Amino acid sequence: MADASPALASPAEIARALSDTCVEKATLSSGKMIALGVLAGAYIGFGSLVAVLIAAGADDLPHGLAQAAAGLGFAVGLILVVLAGAELFTGNTLMTLPLAQQRIGAAQVLRAWSLVWLANCVGALLLVLLALGAGVHLAGDGAVATSAIDLAADKSGKQPAAIVASGVLANVLVCLAVWMAAGAKSAVDKAAVIVPPIAAFVALGLEHSIANMSLLPLGLVAQATTGAELPHGLSWGAAGANLAWSTLGNLIGGGGLGLVYWITYGRER
Repeated sequence: MADASPALASPAEIARALSDTCVEKATLSSGKMIALGVLAGAYIGFGSLVAVLIAAGADDLPHGLAQAAAGLGFAVGLILVVLAGAELFTGNTLMTLPLAQQRIGAAQVLRAWSLVWLANCVGALLLVLLALGAGVHLAGDGAVATSAIDLAADKSGKQPAAIVASGVLANVLVCLAVWMAAGAKSAVDKAAVIVPPIAAFVALGLEHSIANMSLLPLGLVAQATTGAELPHGLSWGAAGANLAWSTLGNLIGGGGLGLVYWITYGRER
């Protein structure tokens, strides 16, 4: 007899399940947290590479379609994180839900956020170095390098307030993808609910700190190795500022979403 259960749990059920998951994540040993964080940074980096590759070949598409296509490619990163299992800083901002429920403490949350953020950065940088060593940026007669440089220049050229606002919006969408995936019953269902919000945030050009850990260095090093002209405003300092402001925006967006769901469903525990 076919299973008649819905493909997606109810919002209240998701809140309970995700709260349990966040408690488990917050209490991981430092070694596991760092190892899984490195993996997540690399997994998101794979999504960044695919997005840059698609963007490099989408010059003839109308504005909007090209960005949407790149977003579909980037979704592979979060699918890998969720299905293969890894620790992603931006998804872990939802720990505000069990924090508000007093199931974990502020020190545990800050430890998880800081360790995973740093580990994500290490994983992203390692992925970028391997990709450059493999010559991925030289594909399409250098079109991929040009795409990476242009994207990095666009991100580094934004003003702090715009980056923070963009980071809020980006992580609301990322955390909604994580939220819905927590309520999906199968791997196929999880992948299906992840793709739309992730494709949307990429298509809208929003700022995701962990994605930028691979996108910004990729553009900067591709520029240095190919000898392309350095776009105005693109520098390591500007990249660092982008990461700082986008991280703040991501914290506000994901953490705020977790608190909204605590107010709505989290008090039912």
